[in-house]
Amino acid sequence: MSTRTLSLLLLGVITITFAATWVTKEVVAQEPSQAVTQAEISRAADRGIEFLRQRGQADGGAFSPETGAAVTGLCVRAILEHRPKAINDPVVKNALRFLESKIQSDGGIYSKGSKHRNYETSVAVGALIRANEKGQYDSTLDRAELFLKGLQWDEDEGASPKDAAYGGAGYGSHERPDLSNTTFLIDALRELGNDAEDEAIQKALLFVKRTQNLPGHGNDTPHADAVGDGGFYYTPAAGGQSQAGETDGGGLRSYGSMTYPGLKRMIYDCLSADEPRVMAAMEFIRKNYSLTENPGMGHAGQFYYYHTFAKSLKVAGVEILDDDSGKPHDWKMELGEQLIQMQQEDGSWVNQQNDRWMEGDRQLVTAYALLALAQCK
Repeated sequence: MSTRTLSLLLLGVITITFAATWVTKEVVAQEPSQAVTQAEISRAADRGIEFLRQRGQADGGAFSPETGAAVTGLCVRAILEHRPKAINDPVVKNALRFLESKIQSDGGIYSKGSKHRNYETSVAVGALIRANEKGQYDSTLDRAELFLKGLQWDEDEGASPKDAAYGGAGYGSHERPDLSNTTFLIDALRELGNDAEDEAIQKALLFVKRTQNLPGHGNDTPHADAVGDGGFYYTPAAGGQSQAGETDGGGLRSYGSMTYPGLKRMIYDCLSADEPRVMAAMEFIRKNYSLTENPGMGHAGQFYYYHTFAKSLKVAGVEILDDDSGKPHDWKMELGEQLIQMQQEDGSWVNQQNDRWMEGDRQLVTAYALLALAQCK
């Protein structure tokens, strides 16, 4: 059994334990929503995949000319999560050749001159792992792992564990670290077989703790108790920043698309459902449950939010989630229904309300939607 396979099996055990601790008997007893069927979810996914296959790919195998390997990596992963055998599809083969063309001598997978080397490499790793059925990418993945660990802010960058940037990752090697990029790096390292005790994972934990609005549990920055709602924000580094803005008192507002990855990170660390950090994050999630917007951000980053929302709750093993009023939500069915309603006639998805963070790019947004739908099955 490979290290990567063993890592995924162990994560499954952690997920089951977490879910069993968190979900109450009353919640388990709730009847699931019948608003949308699994067949309808599968049809929506098939339409999205056909959009990517027929109209989403540019010359050279790339699904989008922007962000180098990133959008193409997300599209490949999205297709393969729904259709594992599609590795032999000519469109997927062309996309994989494009990703292979971005493999650099330092082990990274990115376009030359890119300022997004961590983001591109982390996403490409996820695609290549799913395409690695014969071990043809083993060497590439091993080198990518070393490259990603080298990007992390630590002693090599002159940082110490007391620094707010320590353990985080930015878009590139010397970019200010943030929770979004750190999450991509953590996900890649986990999929590459690194467990909770890995040195790089432990360093990342220090950074993630400092992005949670919760005093007394690892956030030693001045922002820890300014909001105190248990949610997560963008970065504690360089004075701190939240994409959701600041309170009148200078607190960094929590928002959905950072809080769900924060929850997932804690599960990766084997924290139980009754651990204060987990309980605080779940309290924020219950109070801000929404599938019509990215809580705290409106429609900005809405499809990125759907992707992180679904992946995090799936990893947590949460099937039914009570909101703040006590209403139970079968989030898989509700998310499936929401995405089906938002699908365009050509099978794609696009953020028609706010194109911030490239959510006007149909290929990128379709990949986000397909990755979210994969968690609804």
